[in-house]
Amino acid sequence: MLGLFAAISAAVAVAAGAFGAHGAAGQQEAEWLRTGGLYQLIHAVGALAVMGVARGPAAMLLAGSILFAATLYAMALGAPRWLGAITPVGGALMIAGWLWAAWAMPRG
Repeated sequence: MLGLFAAISAAVAVAAGAFGAHGAAGQQEAEWLRTGGLYQLIHAVGALAVMGVARGPAAMLLAGSILFAATLYAMALGAPRWLGAITPVGGALMIAGWLWAAWAMPRG
């Protein structure tokens, strides 16, 4: 199931990036879509790479990237800018996911 969520997350990231490049209302909105899409795509692929060894960190990478990107996407589509205060929580989850993944990797 985690792989399914990661693949869907990657697809959403590509769609957000494409919308940012071709349909965003303004420069700031395009930048939010681009940033959200980039981080979401990187972390979806990262989750797919990590999940064979450590499912918990993979889930945290996905959760963090979805929270991070969703707040940016929402603001790009007209939601209140106070949502930007939530974005760093997603960033912190992504950082924690990578640190957890590092700790969980086999030592060889």
